[in-house]
Amino acid sequence: MNKNGKYCLSAGFLFLVSFAVFTALIQIIDVQQIGPMETDVGFANLNGWFHRFTGVNMLLYEVTDQLGIIPVLICLFFGLVGFLQMIKRKSLFKVDTDIIFLGFYYLLVIFLYFIFESVPINYRPILINGFLETSYPSSTALLTASVMPTLVFQSERKITDLKLIKIIKAFSIFFSSFMIIGRLVSGVHWFTDIIGAILLSIGLFHIYSAAVILYCKKEK
Repeated sequence: MNKNGKYCLSAGFLFLVSFAVFTALIQIIDVQQIGPMETDVGFANLNGWFHRFTGVNMLLYEVTDQLGIIPVLICLFFGLVGFLQMIKRKSLFKVDTDIIFLGFYYLLVIFLYFIFESVPINYRPILINGFLETSYPSSTALLTASVMPTLVFQSERKITDLKLIKIIKAFSIFFSSFMIIGRLVSGVHWFTDIIGAILLSIGLFHIYSAAVILYCKKEK
Protein backbone atom coordinates (compact mmCIF):
# COMPACT_ATOMS: atom_id res chain seq x y z
CA MET A 1 0.00 0.00 0.00
CA ASN A 2 1.28 3.47 -0.89
CA LYS A 3 2.77 4.99 2.29
CA ASN A 4 1.18 8.40 1.77
CA GLY A 5 -2.17 6.76 1.07
CA LYS A 6 -1.86 4.57 4.15
CA TYR A 7 -1.00 7.59 6.28
CA CYS A 8 -3.97 9.59 4.97
CA LEU A 9 -6.33 6.67 5.49
CA SER A 10 -5.14 6.10 9.06
CA ALA A 11 -5.24 9.82 9.86
CA GLY A 12 -8.71 10.11 8.36
CA PHE A 13 -10.14 7.31 10.49
CA LEU A 14 -8.36 8.66 13.57
CA PHE A 15 -9.92 12.11 13.17
CA LEU A 16 -13.37 10.67 12.42
CA VAL A 17 -13.20 8.51 15.53
CA SER A 18 -12.00 11.55 17.50
CA PHE A 19 -14.97 13.51 16.20
CA ALA A 20 -17.38 10.73 17.23
CA VAL A 21 -15.86 10.50 20.72
CA PHE A 22 -15.79 14.29 21.10
CA THR A 23 -19.44 14.49 20.04
CA ALA A 24 -20.39 11.88 22.64
CA LEU A 25 -18.42 13.66 25.37
CA ILE A 26 -20.15 16.96 24.63
CA GLN A 27 -23.43 15.36 25.62
CA ILE A 28 -22.26 13.98 28.97
CA ILE A 29 -19.43 16.15 30.36
CA ASP A 30 -20.25 19.33 32.32
CA VAL A 31 -23.70 19.70 30.78
CA GLN A 32 -25.44 22.81 32.07
CA GLN A 33 -28.37 24.96 30.96
CA ILE A 34 -26.32 27.97 29.92
CA GLY A 35 -27.75 28.33 26.41
CA PRO A 36 -30.63 30.62 25.40
CA MET A 37 -33.99 29.43 26.73
CA GLU A 38 -32.02 27.29 29.24
CA THR A 39 -30.81 24.86 26.58
CA ASP A 40 -28.22 22.28 27.63
CA VAL A 41 -24.58 22.82 26.66
CA GLY A 42 -21.73 20.36 27.20
CA PHE A 43 -18.32 21.52 28.46
CA ALA A 44 -20.35 24.37 29.90
CA ASN A 45 -17.58 26.06 31.90
CA LEU A 46 -15.21 26.14 28.91
CA ASN A 47 -17.87 27.18 26.42
CA GLY A 48 -19.39 29.75 28.76
CA TRP A 49 -16.03 31.31 29.55
CA PHE A 50 -15.01 31.55 25.90
CA HIS A 51 -18.36 33.06 24.89
CA ARG A 52 -18.10 35.71 27.59
CA PHE A 53 -14.50 36.38 26.53
CA THR A 54 -15.33 36.98 22.84
CA GLY A 55 -18.75 38.53 23.19
CA VAL A 56 -20.96 38.78 20.11
CA ASN A 57 -20.00 40.46 16.83
CA MET A 58 -22.94 40.31 14.43
CA LEU A 59 -21.03 42.09 11.66
CA LEU A 60 -18.38 39.38 11.67
CA TYR A 61 -21.14 36.78 11.73
CA GLU A 62 -22.81 38.33 8.67
CA VAL A 63 -19.53 38.65 6.76
CA THR A 64 -18.50 35.04 7.35
CA ASP A 65 -22.05 33.92 6.60
CA GLN A 66 -22.02 35.66 3.21
CA LEU A 67 -18.50 34.46 2.38
CA GLY A 68 -19.72 30.91 2.89
CA ILE A 69 -20.78 31.07 -0.75
CA ILE A 70 -17.13 30.74 -1.84
CA PRO A 71 -16.74 27.05 -0.87
CA VAL A 72 -20.08 26.42 -2.58
CA LEU A 73 -18.79 28.07 -5.76
CA ILE A 74 -15.66 25.90 -5.60
CA CYS A 75 -17.87 22.81 -5.44
CA LEU A 76 -19.82 24.05 -8.46
CA PHE A 77 -16.59 24.80 -10.34
CA PHE A 78 -15.29 21.25 -9.97
CA GLY A 79 -18.75 19.97 -10.80
CA LEU A 80 -18.54 21.95 -14.04
CA VAL A 81 -15.06 20.55 -14.73
CA GLY A 82 -16.42 17.02 -14.40
CA PHE A 83 -19.45 17.84 -16.54
CA LEU A 84 -17.33 19.31 -19.34
CA GLN A 85 -15.02 16.28 -19.25
CA MET A 86 -18.04 14.01 -19.56
CA ILE A 87 -19.37 15.98 -22.55
CA LYS A 88 -15.99 16.14 -24.27
CA ARG A 89 -15.14 12.49 -23.68
CA LYS A 90 -18.73 11.35 -24.22
CA SER A 91 -18.78 9.14 -21.14
CA LEU A 92 -19.11 9.59 -17.39
CA PHE A 93 -16.63 6.75 -16.93
CA LYS A 94 -13.96 8.75 -18.79
CA VAL A 95 -14.10 11.65 -16.35
CA ASP A 96 -10.94 11.86 -14.23
CA THR A 97 -11.37 9.46 -11.34
CA ASP A 98 -10.18 12.01 -8.79
CA ILE A 99 -12.91 14.38 -10.00
CA ILE A 100 -15.54 11.65 -9.63
CA PHE A 101 -14.26 10.94 -6.12
CA LEU A 102 -14.40 14.67 -5.44
CA GLY A 103 -18.04 14.75 -6.48
CA PHE A 104 -18.91 11.98 -4.03
CA TYR A 105 -16.87 13.73 -1.35
CA TYR A 106 -18.72 17.02 -1.85
CA LEU A 107 -22.07 15.23 -1.76
CA LEU A 108 -21.08 13.60 1.54
CA VAL A 109 -20.03 16.95 3.02
CA ILE A 110 -23.28 18.58 1.90
CA PHE A 111 -25.28 15.63 3.26
CA LEU A 112 -23.56 15.95 6.65
CA TYR A 113 -24.08 19.73 6.50
CA PHE A 114 -27.85 19.26 6.31
CA ILE A 115 -27.90 16.39 8.79
CA PHE A 116 -26.22 18.44 11.50
CA GLU A 117 -28.37 21.45 10.67
CA SER A 118 -31.37 19.35 11.71
CA VAL A 119 -29.84 17.46 14.67
CA PRO A 120 -29.79 19.62 17.84
CA ILE A 121 -26.65 18.44 19.60
CA ASN A 122 -26.06 22.03 20.68
CA TYR A 123 -27.97 25.24 20.04
CA ARG A 124 -26.26 28.54 19.32
CA PRO A 125 -25.30 30.68 22.31
CA ILE A 126 -27.60 33.45 21.00
CA LEU A 127 -30.97 33.54 19.32
CA ILE A 128 -30.92 34.28 15.59
CA ASN A 129 -33.91 36.44 14.63
CA GLY A 130 -35.57 35.27 17.82
CA PHE A 131 -35.19 31.55 17.11
CA LEU A 132 -33.00 28.74 18.38
CA GLU A 133 -30.64 27.32 15.77
CA THR A 134 -28.49 24.21 15.91
CA SER A 135 -24.79 24.96 16.09
CA TYR A 136 -22.78 21.72 16.39
CA PRO A 137 -20.63 21.34 14.45
CA SER A 138 -20.35 24.77 12.88
CA SER A 139 -21.71 24.18 9.38
CA THR A 140 -19.80 27.14 7.92
CA ALA A 141 -16.52 25.97 9.45
CA LEU A 142 -17.26 22.41 8.28
CA LEU A 143 -17.91 23.51 4.71
CA THR A 144 -14.86 25.77 4.62
CA ALA A 145 -12.41 23.30 6.18
CA SER A 146 -13.69 20.44 4.00
CA VAL A 147 -13.71 22.23 0.64
CA MET A 148 -10.74 24.63 0.68
CA PRO A 149 -8.10 21.86 1.09
CA THR A 150 -9.50 20.15 -2.00
CA LEU A 151 -8.81 23.31 -4.00
CA VAL A 152 -5.14 23.07 -3.05
CA PHE A 153 -5.06 19.29 -3.53
CA GLN A 154 -6.55 19.49 -7.01
CA SER A 155 -4.39 22.44 -8.04
CA GLU A 156 -1.28 20.42 -7.20
CA ARG A 157 -2.58 17.58 -9.38
CA LYS A 158 -3.86 19.62 -12.32
CA ILE A 159 -1.71 22.76 -12.51
CA THR A 160 1.93 22.93 -13.55
CA ASP A 161 2.47 26.64 -12.82
CA LEU A 162 4.17 26.66 -9.39
CA LYS A 163 3.48 30.36 -8.84
CA LEU A 164 -0.23 29.84 -9.40
CA ILE A 165 -0.22 26.90 -7.01
CA LYS A 166 1.44 29.09 -4.35
CA ILE A 167 -1.20 31.79 -4.88
CA ILE A 168 -3.99 29.23 -4.51
CA LYS A 169 -2.39 27.84 -1.35
CA ALA A 170 -1.97 31.31 0.16
CA PHE A 171 -5.57 32.23 -0.63
CA SER A 172 -6.89 28.96 0.77
CA ILE A 173 -4.95 29.30 4.02
CA PHE A 174 -5.94 32.96 4.48
CA PHE A 175 -9.58 32.38 3.63
CA SER A 176 -9.91 29.26 5.78
CA SER A 177 -8.23 30.96 8.74
CA PHE A 178 -10.43 34.02 8.44
CA MET A 179 -13.62 31.99 8.19
CA ILE A 180 -12.85 29.60 11.06
CA ILE A 181 -11.46 32.25 13.41
CA GLY A 182 -14.25 34.59 12.38
CA ARG A 183 -16.94 32.08 13.31
CA LEU A 184 -15.08 31.31 16.52
CA VAL A 185 -14.89 34.90 17.79
CA SER A 186 -18.17 36.19 16.35
CA GLY A 187 -19.98 34.71 19.34
CA VAL A 188 -22.59 32.76 17.36
CA HIS A 189 -20.97 29.40 18.10
CA TRP A 190 -19.69 27.64 21.17
CA PHE A 191 -15.97 26.86 21.22
CA THR A 192 -16.70 23.14 20.92
CA ASP A 193 -18.78 23.74 17.76
CA ILE A 194 -15.66 24.86 15.92
CA ILE A 195 -13.49 22.05 17.30
CA GLY A 196 -16.04 19.47 16.18
CA ALA A 197 -16.18 20.97 12.68
CA ILE A 198 -12.39 20.90 12.36
CA LEU A 199 -12.10 17.28 13.53
CA LEU A 200 -14.81 16.11 11.12
CA SER A 201 -13.53 18.05 8.11
CA ILE A 202 -9.91 16.93 8.58
CA GLY A 203 -11.07 13.33 8.85
CA LEU A 204 -13.21 13.54 5.72
CA PHE A 205 -10.50 15.26 3.68
CA HIS A 206 -7.89 12.68 4.62
CA ILE A 207 -10.21 9.86 3.58
CA TYR A 208 -10.76 11.56 0.21
CA SER A 209 -7.01 12.14 -0.18
CA ALA A 210 -6.30 8.50 0.62
CA ALA A 211 -8.81 7.32 -2.00
CA VAL A 212 -7.22 9.50 -4.67
CA ILE A 213 -3.65 8.60 -3.76
CA LEU A 214 -4.35 4.87 -3.64
CA TYR A 215 -6.73 4.54 -6.58
CA CYS A 216 -5.70 7.37 -8.88
CA LYS A 217 -1.94 7.32 -8.52
CA LYS A 218 -1.43 6.12 -12.12
CA GLU A 219 -3.52 8.96 -13.53
CA LYS A 220 -1.33 11.76 -12.27
